[in-house]
Amino acid sequence: MTTRASHGLVIGKFYPPHAGHHHLVRYAAERSHGLTVVVMAASVESIPLDVRVGWMREAHAEDTNVTVVGIRDDLPIDYESDVLWRGHVDLMLEAARTVTSEPIDAVFTSEPYGDELARRLGARHVLVDLTRGANPVSGTAVRADPVSTWTLLAPCVRVHLAWRIVLVGAESTGKTTLAEELAARLRDRGGVWTRTEWVAEVGREITEKKLAAPGSSGHMDDLVWETRDFVEIARLQAERERAAARRGGPVLVCDTDAFATSIWHERYCGARSPEVDALGEAAPFHLYLLTHCDDVPFVQDGLRDGEHLRRWMTERFVERLAAEGRRWRWLRGSREERLARAIAAIDERLGDGWGFAAPLG
Repeated sequence: MTTRASHGLVIGKFYPPHAGHHHLVRYAAERSHGLTVVVMAASVESIPLDVRVGWMREAHAEDTNVTVVGIRDDLPIDYESDVLWRGHVDLMLEAARTVTSEPIDAVFTSEPYGDELARRLGARHVLVDLTRGANPVSGTAVRADPVSTWTLLAPCVRVHLAWRIVLVGAESTGKTTLAEELAARLRDRGGVWTRTEWVAEVGREITEKKLAAPGSSGHMDDLVWETRDFVEIARLQAERERAAARRGGPVLVCDTDAFATSIWHERYCGARSPEVDALGEAAPFHLYLLTHCDDVPFVQDGLRDGEHLRRWMTERFVERLAAEGRRWRWLRGSREERLARAIAAIDERLGDGWGFAAPLG
């Protein structure tokens, strides 16, 4: 059996990390007393260095002999240039020395350049699955088509990449029904789409709790709302979105979000709240689908504010979506027409791609 390395090294862009990367790291960890993983990201790339480091740390949290560090590497790649080779290796060593001063005695790669890298580090090279037979995936493939590689991505990466399709609009305009049906229609596509989830509206749940609380009259008009209520709603909404994105598919359907919660704060508290607005600004989104109050008759189910507010809410959504530069589409017409328009809007968004910046070559 090959002697375990005292200090093993794995390097990569991890842009983004996938099952092949994790296989390499775990293979190396099993054959090293200590393993340093160096994430090397260029400034021009669209996933920040700290995000990639965080992903790798989470994915390998149970590999107790693995330490993940990151370093900015804006040097171009040219395997024929000794100057650039030395520049890249110096950055690797700089990052590795933040972990330990122990010399690197084994380099683990799945790349043809591994022999030369090991030579320059004075270490032995361990080649792992050069043909990608164990995990037929690459960072290039993921960036080109995240949908086809979705099952080869760790949950923490899916949280970042899953598109939030958010249904917003006034009360009793069919948002919840559309969210459920939209998720079901996407699941019917099969494959990775069977993972499609939808996230229900937390505000409705909080309203039910307030109405059922001891001392409550049980009437909507008597409820008292404070900014802290909306902070909690926005926080819980975002928390549940993240949980659903970790286990779900490439598209996550959301029945409202923290941005919409900030508009409801305007309605109940009479003004905007910087704290609630900040939560809305931090919420990831990729497309808003706005329902219209003229398309669905108002139905009072005991939890709704009132028909007289629907037009104001509709207009306020239009104003805020436009002012904040959020991508959105109307959902107008009958129930089936709105569903068809929602599917078409999602497919249009999918056609635009994820927009990864090209890696520094």
